[in-house]
Amino acid sequence: MTASPLPRYLVFPVFIALYLLFDWATYIDPLYGLNITPWNPDPALGMVLWLVYGWRSALPWWIALVLGEVVVRGMPAGLVLTLLLSLWLTIGYGAIGMVLHRTFGNSGVFDSRHRLFQWVLIVVVGTLLNDMVYMSLLSLAGLIPPGQWGAVVVRFGIGDMVGVLVSMPLVWMLSSAQGRARLRATVWNVETLGYLALAIGVLVLVFGTILTSEFTHFYFLFLPVIWAASRQGLYGTALMVFVLQLGIGALVKWNNTLSIEVPELQMLDAMLALVGFSLGIVVDELRRVSNDLKQSLRLAAAGEMAAALAHELNQPLTALAAYGKACEFLLERGDNDGGEMLKSAIQRMIAESGRAADVVRRLRDFFRTGAMKLEAVDAAQLVSSVSQQFFAQLREHQVALDVAEMPSLAMLADRLQIELVLRNLLANALDAVAEQTAGERRIRVSLQLLDSERHGKASCLQLTVEDSGKGVSEELAARLFEPFVSSKASGMGLGLVLSRAIMEAHGGSLWAEVGDHGIFKMALPLARRGVEGQENYAA
Repeated sequence: MTASPLPRYLVFPVFIALYLLFDWATYIDPLYGLNITPWNPDPALGMVLWLVYGWRSALPWWIALVLGEVVVRGMPAGLVLTLLLSLWLTIGYGAIGMVLHRTFGNSGVFDSRHRLFQWVLIVVVGTLLNDMVYMSLLSLAGLIPPGQWGAVVVRFGIGDMVGVLVSMPLVWMLSSAQGRARLRATVWNVETLGYLALAIGVLVLVFGTILTSEFTHFYFLFLPVIWAASRQGLYGTALMVFVLQLGIGALVKWNNTLSIEVPELQMLDAMLALVGFSLGIVVDELRRVSNDLKQSLRLAAAGEMAAALAHELNQPLTALAAYGKACEFLLERGDNDGGEMLKSAIQRMIAESGRAADVVRRLRDFFRTGAMKLEAVDAAQLVSSVSQQFFAQLREHQVALDVAEMPSLAMLADRLQIELVLRNLLANALDAVAEQTAGERRIRVSLQLLDSERHGKASCLQLTVEDSGKGVSEELAARLFEPFVSSKASGMGLGLVLSRAIMEAHGGSLWAEVGDHGIFKMALPLARRGVEGQENYAA
């Protein structure tokens, strides 16, 4: 957590001023003229200060407590008792701040549901213990009527707990430059105005006449909270919950409403905060998981595409080497008649280097933006090119590869990316048949034209890769294309996810069929049809 951008000598004075403002604004329906109110958000300021500055926050916090008793309440306990009681509250609140600091450090308080629940538990238990001692001291001093100790403990304890739970997340976000920047980026848009307007509307609906309100329609208050949580995560929720609490407090204070059901109001505040924060944390966690998954898929794509890059660059690099040697030979000969040949070789070198640069550029664009270069890719040539890359492995593992006779058909695709998919399917098939005995290891690749009536869309080509492995069960088929699901002990479970994403980006599809042997099928739009005696056409 980055400290406040305020100059160091202004941090504590500003804290004291804000503490007094919070104290005054929430001094609502007090009991016996003491700070026993239904909502006490000011301790949240002190706990955040303690998280950032540690024990150095004790003195300004104690000064803020004393000034609050003097300025807001007129010091009903007298000077000496006020100083002592404020000292205890500083110690009690400081202990909670110390536990929070040791548990979370000065960052990451609201990073996960686990941390959120830890924070709630520390705040609930800490505030109740602190307030039990504080109310006992007030009772011993004769400031609380006999027999009322339990009632004031519950009222003040819940007031502290609700105030901290509702206010601390937003104060924590505002306490650092990073938090303020993220909060501003999250809520500074038109949608935020929408759910704030909805919040005002439901406040009018639920508390339009707060003197006679019985919270009949309280459930409407969850609508703006759920909207903010589902769309903007914890940061939107923190703002929404705080605004609702301010609205309720303002209505109570300005209407001088002393006959409301305080426990119900307190529980409503707490439930709004807990439900909203829980939803917001879940949304944030799902977004983080989604981003991590995208990064994992990108890294998996990098690994998979490395093979494609090596294959694609091999031919132009080999050609460059051959032309370079030819140039060297012609120069060594010093033959005057070799000028045209030398010029031709150099031109070919330039062309091959341009081809290699194009391969690298296309792969770079794919990783950056997912861009594709669609072209007519001859299916038979594609299968032949990819199959050749597996000949050494096929011989080593005694696997028979059967490539069915393929008609002259082409698919509309990015050749590099579709090679990656086919290479992945053949590699999986090779792994699957490895479990079979020698002589039973077979892989078959076939091509079929699906017309629009059978496929339900434009004509496309279906490429099938079958193997003699154990096949795909119904249970595995349901999860096979999910991230990190793999039947291989060393597999990451990302190859098929990446392959399906590539196929869907092409407007095609990839699926596995349940059976006693492996069957994977990929379908892509037809680019042209090269049957003898017929004209090529584009689909």
